[in-house]
Amino acid sequence: MVQISLMEEIKNIANVVDDYIVNNIKGEPEQLYKASLHYIINGGKRLRPFLTIKSANIFNGKLDITLPIASAIEITHNFTLIHDDIMDNDEERHGVPTVHKAYDLPLAILAGDLLIVKAFHLITNNAILAGLDRDIAIEISKKLAESCVDVSEGQVLDITFAKNKDFPSIDEYIHMIKKKTGALFKVACEIGALSANASDKDVKNLAAYGMNIGIAFQLVDDLIGVAGDPSKTKKPVGNDIREGKKTLPILLAMNKDRSIKEEILAVFGNKDAFNGSIKHVVELITNAGIDDEVRKEAKSYVKKALDNIKEYQGPDAHSLRVLAEFVVERTL
Repeated sequence: MVQISLMEEIKNIANVVDDYIVNNIKGEPEQLYKASLHYIINGGKRLRPFLTIKSANIFNGKLDITLPIASAIEITHNFTLIHDDIMDNDEERHGVPTVHKAYDLPLAILAGDLLIVKAFHLITNNAILAGLDRDIAIEISKKLAESCVDVSEGQVLDITFAKNKDFPSIDEYIHMIKKKTGALFKVACEIGALSANASDKDVKNLAAYGMNIGIAFQLVDDLIGVAGDPSKTKKPVGNDIREGKKTLPILLAMNKDRSIKEEILAVFGNKDAFNGSIKHVVELITNAGIDDEVRKEAKSYVKKALDNIKEYQGPDAHSLRVLAEFVVERTL
């Protein structure tokens, strides 16, 4: 019942954010704006704007101010997705063609560029018009810019891992996902608290919560990429093995047993590998207890996240606690 309630809450906020984004991301030429909204209108979890709004609400934030900021976080996330898909040459996301496949490469690049510029416009124009203090708007813009730098650095690290013959250490991998994924979760909470005039201490607490939740989220996401149910993920079984993604489940499995390592390397990064061979490797990884190990690692970050917000009470803080537990248990 708790998770159902959380999902309803996330969906309700997602609907409000989606409506706001659609109403504010429009213009000519029409195809540019349609491309920029391609992922927005085709689903997604909207966890980052949920975090922004809940973080603001803990400190009695006003939705008129928080909504454009939460929307800015979501379209920043979509900007990263569009460019990430281009770099990975992915053909599908959320079960629909990626932007560069649905439209074309130049338009996809421009759609991503448009979104990141619009994100800062929502903060420095819409949020200020709604009553956000200008100095706070500058600070929020600064924090968002810093997170974009982190995401870019994290993406380069990820690309470097893929190009290198050697596998990264677990510490190197965690460092990468802190930047590539954790940074946006962190700033989502951080600027939510900032928008509600929270104290420096409170802003730091929410930022730390966001970072820890972001790391836990990515750890489980990587597990799903290796051993997720294709009927839910909309991707082939063991997709990340086929794609050659050096994620925590793979790193742990490679260190488990020499025979497992050899089996993984035989198909790792081979997009033409037989489904049966990939499925066999997934079974080896699962039977080796990697699912439990990854979720245990994710739980350690969730524990830190819960500690970051232990002093806050009320329904919005409770929602953040429930979300933390959900992040570890999710299968999609």
